[in-house]
Amino acid sequence: MTVQRVLILEDNLIIAMEAEEILRLVGVEEVEIASNLEQAVNAVHTERYDFAMLDVNLGESMSFGFARLLVERGIAFGFVSGYPDTLDFPPDLRHVPLLNKPFDEAAMRAFVDKLSSTSSPSSGSSPM
Repeated sequence: MTVQRVLILEDNLIIAMEAEEILRLVGVEEVEIASNLEQAVNAVHTERYDFAMLDVNLGESMSFGFARLLVERGIAFGFVSGYPDTLDFPPDLRHVPLLNKPFDEAAMRAFVDKLSSTSSPSSGSSPM
């Protein structure tokens, strides 16, 4: 599958812009950045995405509730975090792919490959 459209939920603009630049290097055509949960929710209600990248810790909140909305809508996603693993995440979200910060092009390419393989129409959502 060719990844054409990605949503980034990231409250740090510098990190979001770096992720956007690397995504374009690995072949993603369109990238939209949401800097908070409200923007992200509005984006998924009005646009279609091949997958989303979610910063776990958004300062005042965590992105786990938004992640569950993506599950309901059938949008593949992965977490981007400074956390080394998903062991402290809610049990229903521990299986989600994790891209560790800081990341480089090789790590992003592997992350995109993993997410694009889970976002095909026939694969559906992972069970909760």
